[in-house]
Order: sequence, then structure tokens, then C-alpha cells
Amino acid sequence: MSRLGNIFYLSVLFGALWGVIWSIIVTLLALFISGLTFQPQVTAGALGGLVAAAALAFHAPRDRTIGIRLIAGFAFIVVLVVASGAQPLGLSLDTYSIGQLIFTVLMAVVVMQSIHLTCANLGPGHEKRYNVEVLCLRFVKGFGLVTFTIAVALPFFVMVMMSLKNQQLLLSNPLDFSIDFGQGFTALFRSYIELFTQYHFGTYLFNSALVSVATVVITLFFAVPGAYAVARLRFPGQNFLSRSILLIYMVPMIVLVIPLYAIFSQLGMRNTLWGLLFVYPATTIPVALYMLQGYFRGIPAELEEAGLMDGLTRLNVIRKITLPLALPALASVALYVFMIAWNEFLFAFMFLDNVDLFTLSRGIAELNSSEVPRQHLMAGAVIATVPVLALFLWFERFLVAGLTAGSVKG
Repeated sequence: MSRLGNIFYLSVLFGALWGVIWSIIVTLLALFISGLTFQPQVTAGALGGLVAAAALAFHAPRDRTIGIRLIAGFAFIVVLVVASGAQPLGLSLDTYSIGQLIFTVLMAVVVMQSIHLTCANLGPGHEKRYNVEVLCLRFVKGFGLVTFTIAVALPFFVMVMMSLKNQQLLLSNPLDFSIDFGQGFTALFRSYIELFTQYHFGTYLFNSALVSVATVVITLFFAVPGAYAVARLRFPGQNFLSRSILLIYMVPMIVLVIPLYAIFSQLGMRNTLWGLLFVYPATTIPVALYMLQGYFRGIPAELEEAGLMDGLTRLNVIRKITLPLALPALASVALYVFMIAWNEFLFAFMFLDNVDLFTLSRGIAELNSSEVPRQHLMAGAVIATVPVLALFLWFERFLVAGLTAGSVKG
């Protein structure tokens, strides 16, 4: 025990906490998927996590092999089953036996992995204060990551599962998110099929894609030279312009809707996509200017001066030197602007009345009524979310690079 030092007691404590946390999460996941009335066994989970953490803590970090972790995981399962009265998920093992076994093993795996990541590379070789601080920080970080992931993933999971249901199943058991794949493709995806055949969602997708892509092109067309001028050129009022770019965001958009509505009605631009293409760039150009100027300032000016000395014009310097170096920033700005235009609802709701001109957000609002089945609304939300989510995951590396570039200079 002496060689374990003070880390033993903290490891056991955090093991019990991870046992409680994951017993609740995994049991709720089983409830959602199966529709059965599972109940978290908090006390049993805490005891199982405590025993598993104690089994790991008795071994130095270098001795915690896969075999030791498997033994500790098996000990967690045994304690969980015994302490819960052979009801690891709150129901008898005779009910949904294979499923309960799978979720119990899953619970053991995530508990063991959480304990291992929390207590890895710590032991008597470090000072007591170091062990305490690192353990606490790792637990808080892990708990925050788990909480954030659930907060983001759970609504999307519920949305997808509800979109694959029919009205009868939703009304009979709203918490049952299991899917019957035996009903066939047409019945399973009926909500999506009806959205495109009865609710014009193909038109909504085309309009949103058209407006969003056009907004990105217009925004970059004006933001690139504007940001370059603010970052590189010297002119009166440069500092004021640089610092006041985002002042437009001090004015709430709801304040601008009424006057714009009146003006667009008089000019015949209301109920047209052209009206949106005037408004959307006006709201995205300032943030694009702000993001790009910081990146342009981070590019060494000597590269551009060398191009000018070689006989290039300022425009060619921008086209051949600055823009190729700024591709990560341009990609991140384009993605950010695309998401703003894709998800915008206020102006689309106020300016568009013709169903053939509705954008996706405007069309989804039409589904939020008592006359439209709830699963159609969920399917529409999935259709609106998936394209942006796919683009974000694909360009995520550019988004991170573009947002962090120029943070020191600029």
C-alpha cells in the first residue's frame, strides 16, 4: 500500500464516479433503443467502478497491461450484476437477455477506459500535489467531454430515430427509439420520401444551395480585397475601419427586418431570392473581413514585396502569392458563411411567401403544424442538418487553421 501513495484513494473515488456516470448513460441508451423500462443501477455502478479502479490502482502504471484491465473489467461486471440483484439495467436478465449482455459489456468497457485515461501514468513517482491536480483535471476534462458529446449527439439521435417512425408508433411509446428493419425500405424511409414527393423539399434544397453558394461567392468577392486593403495598404481611417468592421453586429437583425421589408416591397424585391442575396452578404461580409484581415496580416509582407520587385502588379501579387497562401482561411470563411446562409431563418420567413421560393429553413417552419405528422418535421430537420454537418466534418481542418491563424498578429 505504501508504494501506491495517495493516488489509490483518488483513483477509487473517480472510479466510483465513472461507474455512476456510465451506468446512467448506458442504461438510458438501452432504454431509448429498446423501449423497455430500464432503470440505472447507480449504487451497483458505483461499487463496480470502485472495485475496478482499486484493481487497477494496485498495479503500477507500467504493469497495467491489457490482461489486468480485462480482469478489472470482468470484476466490474460481476460486482454490477451481484450488487443489482442480477438486474444490471434494472430488469431481470430474462428480459432482452442478449441486449442486456451487450450493454453491460459496453458499460464495463467505457468505465475501464475512463478510469485508465484518468489514472494513466500516475503513481508514487510523482508528488502528491501533482497526482491530485492531474487526476482532478483529467476527470473534469473527461466529464465535460462526455457531457458535451451527449448534449450534441442526443438531440440528433432522437431526431433521426423519430424520423424513421410512423405516427402510430410515436403515439404508442414516445420513448421507444428502436427500429424495425423488417418493415422494408419504403416503410422505413416513408417520411423522407413523402417530404420530396408531397412537400417540395427538392425545391427547398435547391433554393438553399443556390442562395448559400451565391452568398459565399459574393462575400468572398468583396471581403478578400477589403480585408487585404485593411491589412496591407495605408490610408486615412485605416485603424478605425479595421476596428469598426463588426459594428454592424451591434444592431439586432430584428430591428432591420421591418424597414427592409418595406423597402423591398416597394422595389418589388420581396418574395424573390434576389432579395435574400442582397441581405445575406450584408450580414456575412463584416465577419469575413474580420477573419481574413487577421490571416493576411500573418502572411510575411516580404513575400509580396519580392513579387512587386519582380514586376508583378498588386492584383497579381494577391492572385499568385497571397490567395494561395490564404487557402485555409478562405476555406474556413467560405464554410462559415455557407452555414450562416444555410441556417438563416428570419429574413427568409419575412420575405418569402411563394412556396416555390422557400429555402430549407423556411420550408421546415411550414412543417411545424398540427396538420403535418411529427416524424415529417424530424425528417426535414435531418435533411437540413446532414449537408452542413458533412461539410463541416470534411473542412474541419481548414476551419481550425483559418480561425486560429492571425491570432497572435492581427
